[in-house]
Amino acid sequence: MDWLTRMNRAMDYIEMNLSGEIELAEVARRACCSSHHFQRMFSFITDVTLAEYIRRRRLTLAALELQNSDAVKVIDVALKYGYESPVSFARAFQLLHGVTPAMARQGGIALKAYPRLSFLISVKGAEAMNYRIEAKEAFQIFGIERVFQTDEGEEATDTPARLWQECHANGEVKRLAANAGDLPSFVNQDLDKVHGACSYRKTDDHTFPYMLCAFKSKTSKTDGYTTVTIPAHTWAIFPSEKFPWDQFGATIETLYRRFFSEWLPTAEYEQVEGTDFEIYGGSSEFGYVELWFAVRKIAAGLRL
Repeated sequence: MDWLTRMNRAMDYIEMNLSGEIELAEVARRACCSSHHFQRMFSFITDVTLAEYIRRRRLTLAALELQNSDAVKVIDVALKYGYESPVSFARAFQLLHGVTPAMARQGGIALKAYPRLSFLISVKGAEAMNYRIEAKEAFQIFGIERVFQTDEGEEATDTPARLWQECHANGEVKRLAANAGDLPSFVNQDLDKVHGACSYRKTDDHTFPYMLCAFKSKTSKTDGYTTVTIPAHTWAIFPSEKFPWDQFGATIETLYRRFFSEWLPTAEYEQVEGTDFEIYGGSSEFGYVELWFAVRKIAAGLRL
């Protein structure tokens, strides 16, 4: 089953359950990946979180029901689409549509409609996407690890980005760089010493691990840090061009988006459980980043 088929199966499940409970673990199961991995993919491809997409679809259908039937009660529509009270429903409805549920019944009222998403291959411009495929033997990383909740969405206060901010502020990034030692031979020697690793080991269905990490070598000082062995993998590596540091966020988001929306749907590879690294380099003036995605070759006959 190919990537597009899996993603559309997940969307089918969401659409069939908009008036009921949507289990994120089941969404991910239909896409053959973890919940965290699916939500990351979805956000990078669509520019909206999965939770926000579901909210928009439910409020789109709610508006249609209110417009098409004067007999239906607002409280019944609210409960049908997962709101515990008319007040919370009215607040969400007005935030999306700009009018109250009662006003939606009036003729001529302009409302917003968010259609069901479908994933397909889109023919885009001829902009080249640089990448390389490298097989690497098992290696070890060590650093500052934290396990994050998958389902907190945009309101999450504990995120990998916050971890980076904390560790820059308290000096832990500099300390980890000083303890990193020499870079191993399989890594570009011009890179920085501290990087980011995500989903490199199993936790539970609702969490994912993230580490500010260094590559372990003979000269590394690992006392007090978490050490993890990364199994041998094939890696799809996507390098950036050099960029001014104020463009870091846009640069890395573009790399992720192009990997998920352009490369992965057409490649003869699939990602291994969402394992990826953000590898950093550059100078005080210009940044550089590589995204490493653990991938495996799709067996002949399995791609539709």
